[in-house]
Amino acid sequence: MDRTTEQRLADLEARVAELEGRAGAAPAQPGGGGGAEGAPGGAFFALEALRGHAAGRGAVVFAGIVRDGDGEDAIEWQQGLPVDRLAGADWSRAASVLDALGHPVRLNLLHAVWEGTGTVAGLSELSGFGTTGQIYHHVNLLVAAGWLTTVRRGHYIVPPERVVPLLAVLTAAGGAS
Repeated sequence: MDRTTEQRLADLEARVAELEGRAGAAPAQPGGGGGAEGAPGGAFFALEALRGHAAGRGAVVFAGIVRDGDGEDAIEWQQGLPVDRLAGADWSRAASVLDALGHPVRLNLLHAVWEGTGTVAGLSELSGFGTTGQIYHHVNLLVAAGWLTTVRRGHYIVPPERVVPLLAVLTAAGGAS
């Protein structure tokens, strides 16, 4: 069903009015960043809940619900750590996991696998990934870092427990902007 320009404009005007109403009713929290689009209970519902549970220097939590194409809840996941634990950790231990995401081809490979192209043969049919050997090189780095896993010989998926963290990293890096 194609929506007319007038319908789309009316929808946008309604969303802007709603956002302006929220902004006037509850001032943004310092360091609050962007709100959660379509979030129940207001833009800072997760922050409000965390405020009641975090002790000491605070905590960091990320969570997500990722539905499949049919709208069913496929993955519900959250992770959180106290700030004191994060501050005392050896951050360099995360370098290889983050480094695996630091290449545009690997990010595009992850995206393609997440969208359903799960074999190197399938990936090689898509443009921009290079030779089969180059694809295997990138896939092996992503497997070693835990961003991909083998479900059977030659077939890869983004492990369910890594989907929300991956999307959280992408959100922190600027999201879909």
